[in-house]
Amino acid sequence: MEEDDNLPNAAAAEASDSALQRKHAAMIERLSNSHQSRLARKPNSESNSTFISTSSFLSRFSESKNSIESTLSRIRQTPDPHSNPTLKSELDDVSISIADLEKLVAENSFSLPSYEVRTCLKTITDLKQLVEQVTCEVIPRKKFSFKNKSTKKITTRNDTVSEVPNVESKDSVLRVLDSPGHRGKENEVLVKEFGRGNDEEIREFVLSDLKGCDVRLMGNVRALFVHKLIDCKVYVGPVFGSVLIEEVTNCVFVMASHQIRIHQAKRCDFYLRARSRPIIEDSDGVRFAPYCLKYEGIEKDLEEANLGEETGNWSNVDDFKWLRAVQSPNWSILPENERIGTVDISNREPKI
Repeated sequence: MEEDDNLPNAAAAEASDSALQRKHAAMIERLSNSHQSRLARKPNSESNSTFISTSSFLSRFSESKNSIESTLSRIRQTPDPHSNPTLKSELDDVSISIADLEKLVAENSFSLPSYEVRTCLKTITDLKQLVEQVTCEVIPRKKFSFKNKSTKKITTRNDTVSEVPNVESKDSVLRVLDSPGHRGKENEVLVKEFGRGNDEEIREFVLSDLKGCDVRLMGNVRALFVHKLIDCKVYVGPVFGSVLIEEVTNCVFVMASHQIRIHQAKRCDFYLRARSRPIIEDSDGVRFAPYCLKYEGIEKDLEEANLGEETGNWSNVDDFKWLRAVQSPNWSILPENERIGTVDISNREPKI
């Protein structure tokens, strides 16, 4: 009799899950339709030229993946590889192909199902690890090796250089101890302007072991690593490449970047502009809102970093530890009445 009583409850639960899944699918379809409408209104935009259907994307992704794996297999089977001077160039070409593949995922992530995005990012990570493995096998380490490096230099088709953090590594921030940054500070205002004056271009910047600090970073930087921050406010201009955030508690982040990944964040607010979906892992109590930073020259900096247009991805968060169709309970949209408003860091003290 007790089992019979449970049948209606089970049926109701199943119907509820089915309704939630249909609601989620409808939401994804609306977002996709909205995105395609925006692209149709901007026929000359870069996004319109790179956006493709899911089936076309998967076919193109699979073709590129197979080509990369085939090339690496051939390189691995090269007789007497240490005496072959062309292998380094071939491996560099493979790295470029992987970078192009990663860019393809980022540019189409808005229209792809979350599962496909996660699968593709995992595949890209595996390909990067395979490149490292093959490199160590065929080229002497003293001449060429990714080992013990936190970033990889990737030369893209237009000859620009991008240094992308190895976001899969748990100790990636700890591997950039020689990079410039702010470390070990407490209750201080920390200001840095990139690419201004006579300073050399800074490829990557580190914020580590800060407590109660107010951080203002203006101008463009290639990559940003954030590690072990408590009760901090971090205001960041455009980041050309990626932002990796680890072990942060009770902080506020205002930042724009092509790729943002967040590990082990507790009770933090993120005001973001991103070209791809922000990713969280092992986090809870995190809230998201649109980018709201202001300083003299920020519009030019955003355009140079290809972040001038608001994509809406700040609200399109992927929780890699939450695989159900319903939204993850670990993040939420920050209510408008609780947002900080525009923050101006042109002067030493931010104006809110």
